[in-house]
Amino acid sequence: MHWTMTTLPLPPYAELGVHSLSGLLWTVALLFLWHCYRMGSDLPIPGHTHAGKLKSGSRRSMMSRGGSCAGTKCSARSKLSRSDQITPFISMETEEDEEQGQGYLTSVLSHALFPTQASAEAKKLYAALQEYAKRYSWVGMGRIHKGLREQVRLNDHSAIQKPHLFFLPDVPSVPFFPRDAHRHDIEVLEANYPVILAEFQAVYQRGIDSKLGWTCLGPKGQAVFPLYSAGVCVAGNCRSCPCTYRTLLSLRTFISSNSLGSAGFWLLGPGATLGSSYGPTNTRLRCHLGLQTPPQCELVVGGEPQCWSEGHCLLVDDSFLYTVSHKDAGPRVILSVDLWHPNVAAAERQALDFMFSPDL
Repeated sequence: MHWTMTTLPLPPYAELGVHSLSGLLWTVALLFLWHCYRMGSDLPIPGHTHAGKLKSGSRRSMMSRGGSCAGTKCSARSKLSRSDQITPFISMETEEDEEQGQGYLTSVLSHALFPTQASAEAKKLYAALQEYAKRYSWVGMGRIHKGLREQVRLNDHSAIQKPHLFFLPDVPSVPFFPRDAHRHDIEVLEANYPVILAEFQAVYQRGIDSKLGWTCLGPKGQAVFPLYSAGVCVAGNCRSCPCTYRTLLSLRTFISSNSLGSAGFWLLGPGATLGSSYGPTNTRLRCHLGLQTPPQCELVVGGEPQCWSEGHCLLVDDSFLYTVSHKDAGPRVILSVDLWHPNVAAAERQALDFMFSPDL
């Protein structure tokens, strides 16, 4: 059919121009025909499915139906899977997935019960993780969930890396980390070394006494002047060292909100040796700023020896087996600060803050 401009009711506006309006109408008509063509070409062909339309959870459900069946149940499931393949554009998530709300939960949640041989502490952490997920989300919690389930198996065998409280799997780690792992925080601590040393000397000269804020850890001359203890600020000690306190607050990765994080002055007397032990978790690194470091003081982590240096930092993963020896004269003094492991994601840090909250 040949359309002319005389067949269309045109508005009485001569200034629009006949040619401009004709071009606009033909453009709209072509777009409509193209849209109809695309809609028709996208219609599903019987017996074929589009791989892009199936969710990842649906592929898993198809595989599980075809691989774990026997006898009549197997034939019934195979018929069901064939019928599912013929039916196009149908979400193939299982009913259990629908009950859980989101398909991505299948990688985190497991139908198996939490290990009955798990310690009371592990069960408490698992309950805290469930409470966190209920309030916020399971997104990003896969490694934490896996770590809690595997903690029992980790404690049953000897290893060079075996944190006694919580192990986060799939975290690359070495006994000593390079400075680039936390360059900003290391540079901040080293830049404030003179004032930090001065504040330590001031509190040290007042005497080592529990009434003055010190904590004595044994007969080997080991003592701590804590600024943060298990995620809690020690207010009186921080008032005695205001510049050191402000320096801690300026660090980007300082663990200050859960019981895995601490900071303070650590003093070790001459002739002391600290036996082999493990830290509580591999989700943190301990940053040691040397304040007073006699030459024959050595730290061995994971079989690798290192010595402190005054005014410089060491990044240590104390989830590895470590020992400390002091065979020189005079005390060895460091500022120890707990920082997040660089491979722990922001969502995991938030969950760990909740799980290891000092209030729980």
